[in-house]
Amino acid sequence: MGRYILKRILQLIPVVIVVSFLIFIVMDMASGDVVSALSGDMTLAEQELLRHQLGYDRGVLYRFWIYFKGLLHGNLGTSLVMGESVWKLYISRFPNTLVLAFASCVVCYALSLPLGIVSAIKQGSLVDNGCTVLALLGLSIPNFWLGLMLIIAFSLKLKWFPSMDFKGFSSIILPAFTIGTGMMAQLTRTTRSSMVDVIRQDYLRMLRAKGVPENTVITKHAFKNALIPIITIAGQQFAETLGGAVLTETVFTWPGVGRLTISAINSRDTVLATGCILLTTVFHCLVILLVDILYAYIDPRIKGQYVKGKRKGSGK
Repeated sequence: MGRYILKRILQLIPVVIVVSFLIFIVMDMASGDVVSALSGDMTLAEQELLRHQLGYDRGVLYRFWIYFKGLLHGNLGTSLVMGESVWKLYISRFPNTLVLAFASCVVCYALSLPLGIVSAIKQGSLVDNGCTVLALLGLSIPNFWLGLMLIIAFSLKLKWFPSMDFKGFSSIILPAFTIGTGMMAQLTRTTRSSMVDVIRQDYLRMLRAKGVPENTVITKHAFKNALIPIITIAGQQFAETLGGAVLTETVFTWPGVGRLTISAINSRDTVLATGCILLTTVFHCLVILLVDILYAYIDPRIKGQYVKGKRKGSGK
């Protein structure tokens, strides 16, 4: 298992190289004349000096090579606008995004898993249709609109929760509910589909024939064996949320990674924007790796296949 983890980590290296190159090229093409945007009241001579210092008097491949050499030494560069280390700026915002991601996923799982399980048990019934409509409703409502409605209702009218910034637990509820309901539909449908496949299995009929309570059959046996596709979607959703729910963070002025990235793009801070997107990609890949590792602990057959393949490859 250790070799598998090491192999997956090493696979991140070409991903980081390709992603960093693509991001750098796209940001360079889209940002236009960065020096003119940053120059302010500088004279033409000062602008030329700044252009030389930033390497904009050389080709884009040369600038990428300089940037990539910095990456090899763990240097993501310095923000062109804020004048601070990209790593420090990102890490200062990342905990806020991490908290919001966890809270959003808790809301999503708390809604999706019960709805999916009930829909599978009551397949074809009015309850099943109602759960499906409720899940699709969460998908069809735009996050920014839902966020604004929640702010109007619970912040301006009822004054139960703050409407902006990170001011403690109460400030997490509205943005977490906004993002969580948006993710609810996909996980609900996946849970329902996976549970429908499992509850038809013969071994569950045998458990019921032996007198095992229905709640135990569903929660202990059926749900456990339906977890693989559920964990796949749940892990992907958590990884995507770490990327920053840009619209939600903007509506609630949440000091997270997504808002930092958008701010960097708007100010043509190519170094900061590139660093934010690159770090988000790395964290996204690490979350997917953790999900893959989790598979082996939930389903021993996956670990057994890996061990068997390793032995066959070693000639034993």
